[in-house]
Amino acid sequence: MAEEEATGVKLETWLLIGFVTAMLLSTTIIIVTSAGKETVYSAYVTDGDTTLQYQQISSMRSDLGEDGQRYVIANTMSTPMLVNDWREPHRTMLIIAAPEKPFDNSEAEAIYDFVTEKGGKVIIAANSTNAQTVADKFDVKFFDAPVVDPNRFYEVTSSTGEQENADSRKLWAVAGVNKVWDDQFERRPYCSDSNLSSNEYGDCALPVLFHRPTAIQVLENDDTSRNVKVLAHASGSAFIARENMDANDNDNPILGGNNTGLIIRMDYPGIEVIDQVKGVKEGEVDVTGSIVFISDHSVFANHLWDKADAEVTGKQQCDSGFYGERSCWDSLLSSADNTGTDWNGNEDYFVALVHDMMEHENDEISLTVTRNNKEFYIVFDESRHVTSALSSPFTEAMGAIVMLTSDTLLKWLIVLNLMALLSIAIMVVPEKENWRHVFDLTRFRERPNKVDPNLYLKRVREALMAKVRQFSDLTRDEMARKTPGEVQSLVKDPRLIELLYSQQRSYSNEELRQLLQQIRRWGK
Repeated sequence: MAEEEATGVKLETWLLIGFVTAMLLSTTIIIVTSAGKETVYSAYVTDGDTTLQYQQISSMRSDLGEDGQRYVIANTMSTPMLVNDWREPHRTMLIIAAPEKPFDNSEAEAIYDFVTEKGGKVIIAANSTNAQTVADKFDVKFFDAPVVDPNRFYEVTSSTGEQENADSRKLWAVAGVNKVWDDQFERRPYCSDSNLSSNEYGDCALPVLFHRPTAIQVLENDDTSRNVKVLAHASGSAFIARENMDANDNDNPILGGNNTGLIIRMDYPGIEVIDQVKGVKEGEVDVTGSIVFISDHSVFANHLWDKADAEVTGKQQCDSGFYGERSCWDSLLSSADNTGTDWNGNEDYFVALVHDMMEHENDEISLTVTRNNKEFYIVFDESRHVTSALSSPFTEAMGAIVMLTSDTLLKWLIVLNLMALLSIAIMVVPEKENWRHVFDLTRFRERPNKVDPNLYLKRVREALMAKVRQFSDLTRDEMARKTPGEVQSLVKDPRLIELLYSQQRSYSNEELRQLLQQIRRWGK
């Protein structure tokens, strides 16, 4: 016996050592992988140094949230696979900016269903192929190199006001919120402040500045249920700089026009969902699922989102004089009142785009919903960002708890930890010799929580109502709205109707038992 106990203790000790070793190994690997990396393009980093803070999207979150448009703001740190479990998905927008980790197929499938079946809204901004798995579901291609456009790039000055070297990868474009102009050289009406404040932006356009976008292209597709619009694209002379900045290099393909897309919008109308309709009741409404692909995550960054930050970082307007003979966005825009076509930060365009994608103009939904931005939700996906060395183990653990990560190494480390923990739990349970049940007949009829006899009648009535509701396929709210006459027409049995609505009648325990048998037989 002593030898068996010693052996058991020794095995438990080895299991404990293995468990601790696995925990330390997994944590160390995560920390080493994340060492020296700072979180960028996060909606929640607000205290970084100046340069780092310009790369966050906290200004966007602030302007869409309580300090601006007053949408309900949230975030997801685990996985976008949870999108279809969110409340009112057709009134929810998922914003994915700068995915630094690729999506797996299950996550991409969940996002596709969120848009095409639940009527959800999604904006994905990336200048790499990390978003390609999602794009594949919508027949969109992300290129793996920046776009160079010698005709449409903006000028930047240094902190001392000196003109920096021209960079034809820093593009500008003119985009409509929900309209495409067939002639790419046609002048578009400029969306003035009055247009934006009154949400009248259906026939006007705004300039959008990109940092270093790639190109996105819509592939051939037979799906007639969707509306596809290339809202912004580079000029016909733009090319993909795969090897260098030389337009004559055969390895740098020239796609031209709409094939070099910068902002692509896809709408899936006619999706039936349940929402509040006029008359303060729930009913079926038709909504539109929407997804927008943007070829550069920097469009949301603080240094391009906010005009004040853009000026500090040297972004130049068309009237600066640095453009010389080269065209600027004012060549494609016309102001009705001749007040100019200044770029006021990307905020103006994307706030209008978000408003247009939501169901604010849906006449089938109650005005108490559509007129109140607090009835709509914007979720920033923080799960795709590389976090700091200190917070990375926590965020990775959160993702693993919700769903096993797509990272193979981390997945097996987590599985090893769980197996070690389970083994320890099994080993520490002591074996009991001659173990047997002992029954105390004096306590045989006792229950841990006795039911108050005064509640018998109430519980029988609740049981009947629950069965009627389930048999009639009604929700709790729908059942609660039924009048006594409607409930009686569902029950039909006179004796059970008397049970529900007779306040004068009293029942013995034997009668209640008989009624329970009758409730069991009801509906068969």
